[in-house]
Amino acid sequence: MAAAVANLQRRVRVSPARLKRTAERTLRSLGRAGRDVHVTVVDDATIRRLNARWMGTRQSTDVLAFDLDAPGPSRLLGEVVVSADTAKRQAGLVRVAVALELDLLVIHGLLHLAGYDDREPRAARRMHERARKILADAGRRAPSRFWAGLLDQASRSPIGGEGRNSSRAARFGRRGEG
Repeated sequence: MAAAVANLQRRVRVSPARLKRTAERTLRSLGRAGRDVHVTVVDDATIRRLNARWMGTRQSTDVLAFDLDAPGPSRLLGEVVVSADTAKRQAGLVRVAVALELDLLVIHGLLHLAGYDDREPRAARRMHERARKILADAGRRAPSRFWAGLLDQASRSPIGGEGRNSSRAARFGRRGEG
């Protein structure tokens, strides 16, 4: 299994090595240790363009996940694109390290590639709990404020937190899922 990480932005400090470890631990946790994934860290302008092109939504989001799994011998599972700008804002809202927020966004994108969905409240809750467990298993303990509103919003929202960028309680925006 391999994860490749590219940091294509310059405003937010990112550790590609840490994100690679996070991605590889997540793949193992999801039973996809034999698969490859690519993680790209971009700025808000880039993710906004990608979101408009592939999801039809002309706004920034925190993470997009593109399923590149194809029939045949390919080991490539997909691409996860994370906005460092959005991660930094979100981390600031709950007073956690940007690195922790980036870890969560990589995990969230990989959960989508593994078939998890957060459009329905029950599925969103299951997905967010799995992300929480993966972070904890990696020794990345997050304070309770990190999760504040995340699971509550998933229970209330008909699509598991749409509109994430407008408030911390609506933690996850629309994801590119394929």
